[in-house]
Amino acid sequence: MLRRLGLLGVLLALALVVLVLVLPPVAGRDTSSGTAATGTAATGTAATGTAATGTAATGTAATGTVSTRARATPTVAETVPTYGYRVVAEYPHDADAFTQGLVYREGVLYEGTGLNGESTLRRVALETGAVEQSVALDAEHFGEGIAIAGDRVYQLTWQTGTCFVYDRETFALVDTFTYPTEGWGLATDGARLVMSDGTDQLYFRDPETFAEVGRVAVRDGGEPVRNLNELEVDGGEVWANVWQTDRIARIDPATGSVVGWIDLAGLLSAEDRQGREVDVLNGIAHDPETGRIFVTGKLWPTLFEIELVPPR
Repeated sequence: MLRRLGLLGVLLALALVVLVLVLPPVAGRDTSSGTAATGTAATGTAATGTAATGTAATGTAATGTVSTRARATPTVAETVPTYGYRVVAEYPHDADAFTQGLVYREGVLYEGTGLNGESTLRRVALETGAVEQSVALDAEHFGEGIAIAGDRVYQLTWQTGTCFVYDRETFALVDTFTYPTEGWGLATDGARLVMSDGTDQLYFRDPETFAEVGRVAVRDGGEPVRNLNELEVDGGEVWANVWQTDRIARIDPATGSVVGWIDLAGLLSAEDRQGREVDVLNGIAHDPETGRIFVTGKLWPTLFEIELVPPR
């Protein structure tokens, strides 16, 4: 009997050993270091990296770069005001004058005209449009914008890179300067000459040497404004005709930002255009003493005095 019990005990012991070796460990048994239990649920990329600190869940939903950037730098630029106009008076204008520059100083209207073989600098009677004094450029030069600084009148040329400087009273040639770009518009801010070349750039030049002393790129809501043409300075702003449009850009010269537009659409009536070979709006003159504003265009029969109408 005892032998049987001893044999049975041995068999039971062997069975327990087999069970221990064969059966799998209880799930979650090794909670401190097991990969299945902690590698994913506690610190694994799939569970913690996404749900707790991952880019997809936290980076976008809580403090996402995309939504924050969109609020900080919107892609749609704020619009600047657009001014209308009211015609105050109309004056006769030489319909054969290809106007490239216009200046009004101390009751006198000065005009620069273009086209090869027809380019001039003129003194014009405002009330009648009569040319009171004129000097012609050589046929190789296509006259462009003009500006007055002190007792001198400056006149650009389009593609020959020459600026002519005249005595304001006699129109005698007193100096010439050269520059590497095309010449389009010219004005003065009282200390510097401001020049355009048909691009989106404004150049600032020393009136004594014509050396470039600065430049700025013109932008409207981040977009370049090209074809800057005839220029004027009014109230610290640079006003620029934009070639082949009826609009004038009002530009902050310090930053190049467009701070406003003037829409002159419809200024020259259909009746005035009929039967005439009129060209684009070009020519802005501002009287710094009275604030009067004059505008005209190439081959236009009329010079207009206008007032700006603020946007509603």
